Amino acid sequence: MTRGVADVNVLVSAVIAIEGIPACRVFRAAVAGQWQLVASPHLIADLDQVLHRDKFRRSITVGEAERHVEVVRGLAELVPDPPLPWPVVTRDPDDDYLVALARRANVDVLISGDVHLTELVDLVPPVRTPAQFLTMLTTER
Repeated sequence: MTRGVADVNVLVSAVIAIEGIPACRVFRAAVAGQWQLVASPHLIADLDQVLHRDKFRRSITVGEAERHVEVVRGLAELVPDPPLPWPVVTRDPDDDYLVALARRANVDVLISGDVHLTELVDLVPPVRTPAQFLTMLTTER
């Protein structure tokens, strides 16, 4: 089974966006057991912090945000955070954490819509947008 780290932007989009968008479909595929979401304490804490920002109150309640974080925590294979220092791979130090996590967890793919990650060529593991990842899942079946 494919194992992947989903960027917080994907996990946030999955809960605040309409069902048809790729991030929502990626998350539903994980819930359906079509791939294994991998996360760490840092990633879960980041998701929790982001979903508690006031700007998201138009889309979801605090209770819905907390439930989503708990669903992600229960669904994910939890692995330890990668040790510091994280290798500098991207133009955004926050994204270097995701690359370090994906490498430490030995996943097949890093799923993100962040241009600092999607612009990377020949990264191991590869970065795929949610739409590209859905295509990848479909081809594997």
